[in-house]
Amino acid sequence: MSRIGKLPVAIPAGTEVNINGDVVSVKGPLGSLVQTIDPAIKVEIVDSKVILTRSSDDKEYRSKHGLYRSLISNMVEGVSKGYKVQQELVGVGYKATNTAQQLELSLGYSHNLIFELPKEIKVETVTERGKNPIITLSSYDKALLGQVAAKIRSFRKPEPFKGKGIKFVGEVLRRKAGKSAGK
Repeated sequence: MSRIGKLPVAIPAGTEVNINGDVVSVKGPLGSLVQTIDPAIKVEIVDSKVILTRSSDDKEYRSKHGLYRSLISNMVEGVSKGYKVQQELVGVGYKATNTAQQLELSLGYSHNLIFELPKEIKVETVTERGKNPIITLSSYDKALLGQVAAKIRSFRKPEPFKGKGIKFVGEVLRRKAGKSAGK
């Protein structure tokens, strides 16, 4: 039995959940999201809570039960509170600036990288003297936010020797020792 799937999803005030066949739409103060649900998973609203049940106990349906519950939970939380990801640029001369939906990164390449962000994501860059630049991404769509953060990180992944690159704030990197002396 899926333990995650059995948990009901509470709907906060100001958030509206609509079920139309296999499509669940969530609308809140920050935006609206839509998710298609497998027909084997039944979704219903009882006492301002979303409850998911499955038709069969097969392994496939058990896994989808927990998956769709988590997706709906993320949608409800996203449109009511929102999500935020912070990334840190570690390295000499690494810079980040933004203008509207464009993020310009200087990461030690021969040219600056310009990354166009989707309209659902808000970006903010902070550069303080003596500290590493920080990129703050915020959105109501958790999946899209994670994808964009992973794409930005892929421009310069943190290397294990000096730790230079783009890392998430609070992330602990596994460091390696450098070359050892000969004899």
